[in-house]
Amino acid sequence: EKLILPEGATSTGGMRKILLEQGPEGYAKAVREHKGLLLMDTTWRDAHQSLLATRMRTKELERCAEYTNTALSNAFSLEMWGGATFDVAMRFLHECPWERLESLREKTPDVPFQMLLRGANAVGYTNYPDNVVHKFCKQAQASGIDIFRVFDSLNYLDNLKLGVDAAGSAGGFVEGAMSYTGNVADPTKGKYNLEYYMKLADELVDMGVHSLAVKDMAGLLTPAAAKMLVGALREQHPDTPIHVHTHDTPGTGIASMIAAAEAGADVVDVAIDAMSGMTSQPSMGALVSMLAGTEADTGIDKSLVGGLNTYWENVRNVYLPFESGQLSGSSDVYEHEIPGGQYTNLLYQSRQLGLTDKWPEIKRKYAEANMVLGDIPKVTPSSKVVGDLAQFMVAQNLNAMQVEDQAETLAFPESVVQFLRGEIGIPPGGFPEPLRTKVLTSRGIESIDGRPGASLPDYDFEEAETLLVDKFGSKFIDDKDVLSHALYPNVFTEWKEFESIYGEVSQLPTDLFLRPMKEDDEVEFEMSPGRRVIIKLVSITPPRDDGQRTVVFEINGERWLMPVTDKSVASDANVRRKASGPNEVGSPMPGVIVNLKVKEGDSVTEGEPLATLSAMKMETVIPASASGVVKHIAVNIGDKVDGDDLLVEIE
Repeated sequence: EKLILPEGATSTGGMRKILLEQGPEGYAKAVREHKGLLLMDTTWRDAHQSLLATRMRTKELERCAEYTNTALSNAFSLEMWGGATFDVAMRFLHECPWERLESLREKTPDVPFQMLLRGANAVGYTNYPDNVVHKFCKQAQASGIDIFRVFDSLNYLDNLKLGVDAAGSAGGFVEGAMSYTGNVADPTKGKYNLEYYMKLADELVDMGVHSLAVKDMAGLLTPAAAKMLVGALREQHPDTPIHVHTHDTPGTGIASMIAAAEAGADVVDVAIDAMSGMTSQPSMGALVSMLAGTEADTGIDKSLVGGLNTYWENVRNVYLPFESGQLSGSSDVYEHEIPGGQYTNLLYQSRQLGLTDKWPEIKRKYAEANMVLGDIPKVTPSSKVVGDLAQFMVAQNLNAMQVEDQAETLAFPESVVQFLRGEIGIPPGGFPEPLRTKVLTSRGIESIDGRPGASLPDYDFEEAETLLVDKFGSKFIDDKDVLSHALYPNVFTEWKEFESIYGEVSQLPTDLFLRPMKEDDEVEFEMSPGRRVIIKLVSITPPRDDGQRTVVFEINGERWLMPVTDKSVASDANVRRKASGPNEVGSPMPGVIVNLKVKEGDSVTEGEPLATLSAMKMETVIPASASGVVKHIAVNIGDKVDGDDLLVEIE
């Protein structure tokens, strides 16, 4: 149900009023002059991305939006967009990410909205033409984003500068973020020392950012490190607001945020209690209570936050299917350095694939894979590269030495090859050698020099719009849809095709959206203002040989019969033969076949790509084990396979 404010509770006008009246420079000055610690609430973005696989629907946010507008009117910002929320909205929630932003903006006018921008990667996992990133930022600002936190997964300056310029030219408040890894308080931790971050901060300030952010993706920022780093930043940049982000994976988040505040941080990130802790952000209620009455008082009314917390406790119970199963903090993050959102995703996915017993090994291999790749900052998309290599090493039972020795022949995940080519930028200290040379030379791949997106031609938005209108009709395509397609062409197309079959499913109650109805179940909900429906599932017939069933249901008492195909009744149940011998190519791990690059009768050479396998968000190209003619292809696109299942026979 919609969350209702207590009688007499009203918004103070909010921090956003200052930003709108005085602009980004004026807001930065106001933040520096502000007495007390300011907070950013991550509940609407990073908290559920870290705890619930980003599955939070817009409906849940809308129901508490007006209440949040008052309860958090003194907050620096609400982080509510960007990161993984953009593609997940279309991919899994079947919603428009732009409509989410605009709807929440209308309901929450007083608190600045903040988004996470992946620099040259925008909200994607790859590089885009410069005009796509610029147009995206311009539309995001027009639709309601006030503050852009701009980062690059490798802290690569050229990628950062594109994001900073795009967000700034759109009129946004630009927060330049440093992706934090290592431990500045430990001189034995290698290249990520205090000098590294101070130099990076200088570069960001020279780019013209309005504030500096320390983006601690994994929860590695100890209280001692926070004090040292923030203290040095404050001394070197006295007029620039400092904003600190962490994850509470090891359980030290509150201590680190207080240490950061004492050292001079202006803003820290927290989440509503019910959505805080573990791989999410530290508890808002705890920090508000601990600082109440002190010089760092947050100005947040804890009695109003209590109502929000109760609401989110109830909401989180609805999303239990997406809980990772993590029951406590994990201090071994200081060893494996897995980012918060990725930690719960990997844990959830390993359980889905029946690899729970290998979870400790996956964490160890993550740390090992990171060193194989040269010890890089780990945040999307670089964290995916490390995670993909770690899972590959577990599946293939490889150690670091074997990866380097066999680099010329191993079927590396696609993301690893792309990273070594330079497709996401240049890592601190350069690429790992001789691994890079071995991988690229053996595949005949040329490396990319400099910023990957710099050589991409401008995206033709007019041509794309024409194609989309021809396919879906002008009624269903606008400028924002064209942008979504530019960023995620396949995801956008699949979402629009889903909508063309099922319509807009955003009005469905969440419990019905997440859990299919059973026979005799009855639900009532509002389809549109003033239009309520009562739906009862009467019966489902047994499947025919071709998988077709007839679903019988009643809508407001009127009986309907609908034929549907039950995809679970399929030949996938048949046990697949295992590959044996050098002329039979098997699957290296469990997954789904997403692409076939050859057909029966084709001639292939050893090492030539045959198929692409997707497993746990990782795509792996399967090479030919020998030269010859393709005799038999044992799988189709979309087939699920287990490790060593026969894919292709070569004669």
